[in-house]
Amino acid sequence: MNRWQLKQAARAIHGGGIVAYPTEAVFGLGCDPLNPEAVHKLLALKQRPVDKGLILIASDIRQLAPFIAPLSFKAEAQLAATWPGPHTWLLPARSDTPRWLRGRHNSIAVRVTAHPVAAALCRAAGQPLVSTSANPSGRPPARNAFQTRRYFPSGLDNILHAAVGAEPSPTTIRDLSTKKLIRPGLPNPLPRS
Repeated sequence: MNRWQLKQAARAIHGGGIVAYPTEAVFGLGCDPLNPEAVHKLLALKQRPVDKGLILIASDIRQLAPFIAPLSFKAEAQLAATWPGPHTWLLPARSDTPRWLRGRHNSIAVRVTAHPVAAALCRAAGQPLVSTSANPSGRPPARNAFQTRRYFPSGLDNILHAAVGAEPSPTTIRDLSTKKLIRPGLPNPLPRS
């Protein structure tokens, strides 16, 4: 992935657009999490209700700080043991985190991505991104740019053509405080306490 392609994708994000890009297991759709019009456009494309909430991906945990409540040293250490990596965690959301991101929850799903293109896109944009699988609700997630374009012949402002990672399924989502499994995927990366 060259710098020009990433710059064009970042420009689309800053302009309120929707970008498709590879992640650890599937193609994702992303946008600026603080642009409500972009987020609602993405939700309409996917036919996904706002109440479910969305995942944010970032290139490092500092990008997520505006969205998550302060963490204990122990929680930070637990996250550091799994990030960057294909592990999505539910963390307490800051009180000012928009409802269009957290849905009906007081928490927010976040991940420091290990996928080099997704992480580079977050760095190029200078912010975290909304990240949801590239598929209409109820359909299997797209695993390449061609499938993504077939699902969404219109409505996307940029597609980064690169391979997805080697993970066999979308990332597991767990609640960090309870370790409760929200969405299956990979085994629990943390030891039982």
